[in-house]
Amino acid sequence: MNANEIVDTGQLMARIGELRVVRPHLIEITWAEGARAGYREQVDLSPAIYSYKIYRPLRDDEALFATAKLRDSGDIIVWDGDDLEMTAEMVETLAEETMTPAEFAAFLKRNNLTQEEAAALLGRSRRQIGYYLNPGPIPRVISLACLGYETLVSLRKDRAA
Repeated sequence: MNANEIVDTGQLMARIGELRVVRPHLIEITWAEGARAGYREQVDLSPAIYSYKIYRPLRDDEALFATAKLRDSGDIIVWDGDDLEMTAEMVETLAEETMTPAEFAAFLKRNNLTQEEAAALLGRSRRQIGYYLNPGPIPRVISLACLGYETLVSLRKDRAA
């Protein structure tokens, strides 16, 4: 293998087809390619914006955030300013870590969990689980815990088979 040889994993890289700013730190996108191709969703970019210094200008400047646009055929989101860009792969990772109330309800149904059982599993109160079923933010730690739970259940089923 030489330095110019392309390695193909068989999976298309994430590419965004459409982008719309909903409000500061929240975008609505339609995926053009990758595992989420054809899917339209809202993605909260706050975890990245508040984790990396490069995005500091976007934290409190609504007008700057509103300048978001696609570049390089949807591989990158860029904003006006000094080298402000975010890859589609990073946005995809944030999308995978985000959960809507409808997705949380589907998680409960898929896993045959009552709200009380989900509360015990996730270390939250029954009331808090109820809040997650209504419009509003679901903490990233809950989204990741749900993903981890389903992964663990799947692994256990595979081992039992």
